[in-house]
Amino acid sequence: MMMNRIKGDASLSEVHESVDISKKAMGWKRVFAFFGPAYLVSVGYMDPGNWATDLAGGSRFGYSLIWVLLMSNLMALLLQTLSARLGIVRGRDLAQANRETYPRPVNFLLYILAEIAIAATDLAEVLGMAIGINLLTGLPLIWGVSITVLDTFLLLFLQRLGIRKMEAFIIALVAIVGLSFLVEIIIAKPAFGEIATGLVPTLPNEQALYIAIGIIGATVMPHNLYLHSALVQTRKIAKTKEGIKQALKWSFIDSAIALNVAFLVNAAILVLAATTFFKKGMVEVAEIKEAHQLLSGLLGSSVAPVLFAVALIAAGQSSTVTGTLAGQIVMEGYLRLRINPWMRRMITRLLAIVPAILVIAIAGEKEVDALLVLSQVILSLQLGFAIIPLIHFVSDKKTMGSFAIKPIVQIAAWIVTATLVYLNLRMLINEVSSFFAGPTNILWNILIITSGAVFLGLLAYIIFYPIFSKSKNASIQMHPHVDGLQKLNIPTYKKIAVALDFGEHDDQLLAHAIGQGKGNAEYLLIHVVESASARLLGRESDDYETRHDEARLQMYVQQLQEQGLTATSQLGFRNRAEEIVRIIKESKADMLVIGAHRHSGIKDWLYGETINSVRHELKIPILVVNL
Repeated sequence: MMMNRIKGDASLSEVHESVDISKKAMGWKRVFAFFGPAYLVSVGYMDPGNWATDLAGGSRFGYSLIWVLLMSNLMALLLQTLSARLGIVRGRDLAQANRETYPRPVNFLLYILAEIAIAATDLAEVLGMAIGINLLTGLPLIWGVSITVLDTFLLLFLQRLGIRKMEAFIIALVAIVGLSFLVEIIIAKPAFGEIATGLVPTLPNEQALYIAIGIIGATVMPHNLYLHSALVQTRKIAKTKEGIKQALKWSFIDSAIALNVAFLVNAAILVLAATTFFKKGMVEVAEIKEAHQLLSGLLGSSVAPVLFAVALIAAGQSSTVTGTLAGQIVMEGYLRLRINPWMRRMITRLLAIVPAILVIAIAGEKEVDALLVLSQVILSLQLGFAIIPLIHFVSDKKTMGSFAIKPIVQIAAWIVTATLVYLNLRMLINEVSSFFAGPTNILWNILIITSGAVFLGLLAYIIFYPIFSKSKNASIQMHPHVDGLQKLNIPTYKKIAVALDFGEHDDQLLAHAIGQGKGNAEYLLIHVVESASARLLGRESDDYETRHDEARLQMYVQQLQEQGLTATSQLGFRNRAEEIVRIIKESKADMLVIGAHRHSGIKDWLYGETINSVRHELKIPILVVNL
């Protein structure tokens, strides 16, 4: 099955607590085991969307918007730390916490807004990678956009390698970006004394405000708050007060290092644009492609544009991971639905590719950079709907206990939130005012006013609902009181189902099943026929494969009966996972034994994720035997 209703609550269950820190002795290995989640988050802070806003800010306003980068980086560090705290202390990601707090209709709206933010993020990645490919190879932009769908399979491969290898891959790409811009800055030779003047807060005009909000939207990203609260749960820590304190400490250090690297990359892009273009009077160079073309002539080096394009591709490719993982977290957390990672990635990427292709086909390549900046402003508009619930959750002493944030941190978080919401509302009012100033269709006016009212109403609701709600969900406390182990009820199984694929390991599966039943259970042997005839005719199928499979099942049953065991068999048809579930439910088996052939990557997609599909549909114990 492509989609499953989740029965469990573990965030990113396939890698949940897969890095066991609790058993490592204190030392540099233990410390480095904590590092990683923030680097996956940080790539979203230096994706191609940042490039467009940083280039626009540097070329049009020189160094004057560096303070916006610094401010947004401090905001990001505070908010990502709160997100990590939620995941470490409560064992919940932001989407799960929202689902347990807000009513269903509100959660659905929050889910839609989160998906819009993820689509905007992926749009920036698609356009950035397409531009990078175009700059390196000359391939038309519309074709570059189309082939970015292929990175779906790269992500699938990385997920199969495990979270630590995925983190290593991302860190390598971040290193490429960082080193590329280090060389660019060395070549450009900016005046560092003048750069310091950019740390003084100033906004030259309304256009600078639009770019500043775009920079904030590109830096503080809502989907990263969902992502970080889930990624920290890949570390298995000691569930003690001391263990949680240590995890919070090292998570903060991890975030500080990773986000400061992202800040330096963004600052380098803005400084490069200011030094190379603004200083030479080229204040309209806000497009990535134009910047690439001018670098060689202005810096007198043919290396600079190549490094620029390589860094752009690396930035886009590294940030492609975060959108999919965040999408998985959001869908599972809000809707309790899980779909295969490759399908999730394909849907997310198509949602980004379609508008990109339409814009390029209709308006031409000249509008690509404007689309990039717009994607970042859309992200900024979603921020309040992620930040406000997060602050409520980490401030709640009932669920966070002694790890609830202190009043001073709460004040800082609310000031950040108020600043972001104010800037967003001011920008919206400016944009809408200019729209209403000209001749417009009355239906558009009604739509805009209604959307604005819903936007403000939802914002007010998520602010005040947790405060006035009398029903707090206490089921999410981390450490319920227990007085040791209670009386253990050792189960006995009366009917054990065994899913056979008629491979060379059937005997191992049957041996494990007999071991579980101690020879006293009834054994139900299941095999699903997937021939063309079986898929078309189902139980009416009578082809050679069906007859052969039936005979083999009967042979196994007879051999088990000769050993004094009780055994029956049943064939299924068409879909393997669905049939196994149906047969087990109808036969009322109380345990399933199934084999895992440890396929990976493309093979898992081709052969189907039978085990995952089956385990999400059954409530009985399942023994997975690695073959």
